[in-house]
Amino acid sequence: MVTLGEHLSRQLSGVCGAVGVSPPDDGSTRSLLDLLGASAQRPVAAGPPSPSFVSDDHSPAEFSVSFPTADAPTVRVVVEPGCAARSFAESGRVGRRALEALAERWSFSTEPVDRVADLFFPAGAQGPFALWCAMDLRKDRAPGVKVYVNPACHGRDRSVQVTEEALARFGFGRAWPTLLEHAASRGPDSDEFLFFAVDVGDWQTRRVKVYIAHRDFSVTGAQAVSRLLPGGCAQRLGEFCRTVGDTEFFGRRPLVSCLSFTEWDVERPSGYTLHVPVRDYARDDRVTRNRAATVLRRYGMDTGALDRALAAMTHRGTSEGVGLISYVSLVQSTRLPPRLTVYLSPECYEVRPPQEPTPPLASGDRQ
Repeated sequence: MVTLGEHLSRQLSGVCGAVGVSPPDDGSTRSLLDLLGASAQRPVAAGPPSPSFVSDDHSPAEFSVSFPTADAPTVRVVVEPGCAARSFAESGRVGRRALEALAERWSFSTEPVDRVADLFFPAGAQGPFALWCAMDLRKDRAPGVKVYVNPACHGRDRSVQVTEEALARFGFGRAWPTLLEHAASRGPDSDEFLFFAVDVGDWQTRRVKVYIAHRDFSVTGAQAVSRLLPGGCAQRLGEFCRTVGDTEFFGRRPLVSCLSFTEWDVERPSGYTLHVPVRDYARDDRVTRNRAATVLRRYGMDTGALDRALAAMTHRGTSEGVGLISYVSLVQSTRLPPRLTVYLSPECYEVRPPQEPTPPLASGDRQ
């Protein structure tokens, strides 16, 4: 009987090998299993440990392959360590213990998370999650680790204040008014603060990130948010969004903006990423794969690596379901070339059947 840990470990090793990252050593594999805790031994046939928010079928993990324009691909795995906890407060405690064990194994400090612990881990923590942990796997280096926490942990009505305070604690308080005006001006029911993320571990430049889900949003709206980043990336972003989403208006699952902040600029973002939830805007994964491949070719990237990664994730055909590719994102920054990332669902528990697509763009909208 296949366990959750076995299923995810096999996928992790396969994707790493498929894209040219050496298959993770025992330390990386053990870290994945340690993050899952007792859930790693749970049979897949028993169903998910909880209604996890990480993946559509409640798998408590997600994979992604990032394609830098000037470097080899990297693989990332996101895990919800407290997926089997009985409350969000307990999930946060389990997650922090798992992070501390990971820090001991890879010799890094958890200070950035400790700095905001009182904000994000209250005794009466609310959902939809408490803490996620991500590992960036690269050749011949310890993984880069990222921690995601929940701005709505005190309730959705306080997510704005929690995010503002968290940014201020990292020295980015002066960036807040501009962020609020240009990226979240429609209020929390339309522009929801979804995640707050911090880099820990082995990174050349550590970042703090704010994720905002934009409900009922257009390509033009996303371009307006992208103008927070100096350098005129709006046109490139519009082309990307129209290619992978094939629509002008995203009225199903929302677009997600990620604004990243570094020491290089304390008054505005140093990076902007747009995450397009392609699985809700295409019939099946064959379509989402082809759209992702189109963008990869546009940037001179390896579509073969994407196909090998998909084959390592599942034996099913891409036309047999939708959701294996969950998001495609474009990363733009002030100091690095653009990067594309394709997010992959483990589909441990369910394969969504093909669906009716949204109407295609009119020819005039493709300009």
